[in-house]
Amino acid sequence: MSRLLSLLLSCFCLAAMGQVQVTGYVLNDLKKGIPEATVSTNGYGTVTDGNGFFNLSLPEGKYTLQIRHISFKADSLQIEVKNQALKLSIELELATDLLEDVELVDERDRFSGTAQIDPNEVEMLPSTNESVEALLKTYPGVSSSNELSTQYSVRGGNFDENLVYVNGIEINRPFLIRAGQQEGLSFINPDMVSSIRFSAGGFEARYGDKMSSVLDVSYLQPKKDFRTLRLSLLGGSATIGGISKNKRVSYLMGFRHQRNANLLSSLDTDAEYNTTFNDFQSLFTFYLRDDWDINVMLNYASNQYHVVPQNRQTDFGTVTSALRLSIFFDGQEVDEYQTFMSAISSNFRPNKNLTLSWIASAYANNEQEYFDVQGQYRLGDLETNLGSESFGEVVFNRGIGTHINHARNRLNSRFYVFQHKGLYTPSWDKSLRYGIKYQIDEIVDHLWEWRMVDSAFYSTPTSSADQPFELHELIRGDANLHSSRTMAYVDFTEDFNWKGKSFYYNIGLRAHHWSLNGQTTISPRASLAYKPNWEADVVFRLASGFYHQMPIYRELRAFDGSLNKEIQAQQSIHAVVGMDYQFEAWDRPFKFVGEAYYKDLSSLIPYQIDNVRIRYYANNNASGYATGLDLKVNGEFVKGIQSWASLSVMTIQEDIEGDFYYDTDSNYVEAGYIPRPADQRVNFSIYFQDYLPNNPTVRVNLNLVFGTGLPFGAPQSERREQTFRLPPYRRVDIGFSKVLKEENQDVERFKILNRFSQAWFSVEVFNLLQIRNTVSYLWVEDTQGLQYAVPNFLTSRLLNAKLVLKF
Repeated sequence: MSRLLSLLLSCFCLAAMGQVQVTGYVLNDLKKGIPEATVSTNGYGTVTDGNGFFNLSLPEGKYTLQIRHISFKADSLQIEVKNQALKLSIELELATDLLEDVELVDERDRFSGTAQIDPNEVEMLPSTNESVEALLKTYPGVSSSNELSTQYSVRGGNFDENLVYVNGIEINRPFLIRAGQQEGLSFINPDMVSSIRFSAGGFEARYGDKMSSVLDVSYLQPKKDFRTLRLSLLGGSATIGGISKNKRVSYLMGFRHQRNANLLSSLDTDAEYNTTFNDFQSLFTFYLRDDWDINVMLNYASNQYHVVPQNRQTDFGTVTSALRLSIFFDGQEVDEYQTFMSAISSNFRPNKNLTLSWIASAYANNEQEYFDVQGQYRLGDLETNLGSESFGEVVFNRGIGTHINHARNRLNSRFYVFQHKGLYTPSWDKSLRYGIKYQIDEIVDHLWEWRMVDSAFYSTPTSSADQPFELHELIRGDANLHSSRTMAYVDFTEDFNWKGKSFYYNIGLRAHHWSLNGQTTISPRASLAYKPNWEADVVFRLASGFYHQMPIYRELRAFDGSLNKEIQAQQSIHAVVGMDYQFEAWDRPFKFVGEAYYKDLSSLIPYQIDNVRIRYYANNNASGYATGLDLKVNGEFVKGIQSWASLSVMTIQEDIEGDFYYDTDSNYVEAGYIPRPADQRVNFSIYFQDYLPNNPTVRVNLNLVFGTGLPFGAPQSERREQTFRLPPYRRVDIGFSKVLKEENQDVERFKILNRFSQAWFSVEVFNLLQIRNTVSYLWVEDTQGLQYAVPNFLTSRLLNAKLVLKF
């Protein structure tokens, strides 16, 4: 630990020694600056400002600068840094002939409030899930209290309220998964990603019908051959990409494998974990002509979760009233989740102003959840007297009992999608988008699940003469649903200058019709941005619109397994006011983004969350609101590399119709507004990167997250009673990495590394401070019928090692 602290102190205190300034501009062919271009080399990097200017601090030596931007061809430049400042001018070539003046793309993202996320940051982030979602959780408005899950909440919305696109194809979330450790791999393969765009609210009409956020991911279309191999104690991945000699066919393929046995062994339950998560994806692009290409995308994922629990011991309570729950298990759980996806798209550009796209895709989930688990538990008081010989041992049994959980659940879902999209850009400052989409949904669900609780040999609920045996919970249902959806959108964007001031606006309209409930929704949306003619680089933004969320399937299914086919779309009206300020401090670039928002919610479907499983009440009988403030500052806190800090303050409340009770004086009382299950009032995160000045190949990456507790309640309780709070979520993950082989540089000592273009090794410490975070509660009863909430803790401290080879 002392070496760890010494390395951290070295990184913080020596960061600015022996650096030489390398400055310059990244320009397009019109000699205009390109904003948000990345300039990096050997662990150093920065992003150009709104004028294309960059400032990079490097030690003396020879370097290969890598310059990248989503809309331009990547370039490299050999430089030699001596003891004096170096000024450069770098010109990038446009990657496509779609637009003549594409340097406005990133500026438009800034105006629209969309965050561009650097995919390269994913591989450096210390996280139990090496995924795009793990990096996203460090952004403002995004929260998660479960490191085992890739699911996330945005501004108080639940996991089902987030849109995720990969290459323009909407990705669906599995239905049956109830715990983070069952999820396996995220659909998005980070090694295949070329660009990531994210909006936490107020997004455009071209994005679909969800109430909270949109994550838009595009995969690479390789321009040269490459290979990437990753190996770690938790699994590995291999990615290959390349292009044919005639430049007419490019390919991209990735395979991932993950085994979480080491990670899950740190949980309270001792068990035999046999978890295997595999994923294969491919993308082939055929350039038939310069103005016509066809893309074929395939995906197959197999997630298997097989657990044989043995025993569990959990100590909880207070210093003066400490309790211990001991459980001895019989049985096993076998879950399988398989995903298939195939898509073919064609992009045709009849002229430089028009792009027409056609997409056909099929997406299938086969989910199976089988378990028979019996747990015999004993609940006892612990001796808390430090002077007692039996300190820390059970001195009194409060209760004994047995619970049996049984399930035979199978769900098959199919989604067939046909869509056409168009982009018309009559001039560099105007664009018109439109699209129409037809989707067929097929859901086949067999649900058979029950739970029996026997407390001190008395089944609860208590049996009666009419009902000699009553289960604690019984869920049974069968569904075979076929429906179709028709969606369409149109939006127009323009930006212009007037008297030295920059203006931007977007207006759009979206429609959605679902055959099952016969409902049609109309969603107008608009945003306006203004950049004054100030010396300070500031953009102000205002956005508003209607966001209707049509049910998929989970919203239709009530707690007992019955379906409400008359369920209607939930509605959210967004109002967002924000600012984006780019500035320099300590001669380094920084950016501050702030947004205040209010969401008016109606036709809501109340729900409960247990771990990552969402259970809906299947009725549109609630209304509510969400309001909050998101803040983020990012920049070169250490010269040459990006770090950031995010803070979110919010609340989301709902009022359920008919939610009343009688107090002790028999007075009628309306419950009124209560917090929704994702009401996390404060969320704070830091992602910090550093390096040793005398050895920049050694880097430190720190990920810190704090979130206040989420609401919860006892099982079988009324929704209005579920207002208790989980303890705060606190977690620190840290990673130390060493670059073994740099690009375009040979290694003298270990010459075998010269077979690779890049190689680096890292050691990660998850949950550095050994904080026991609570994800949910297990409820047990004593002989008096009193219920006790026993915390289900998340993972403890764990060491991981990772090796990355690129060639």
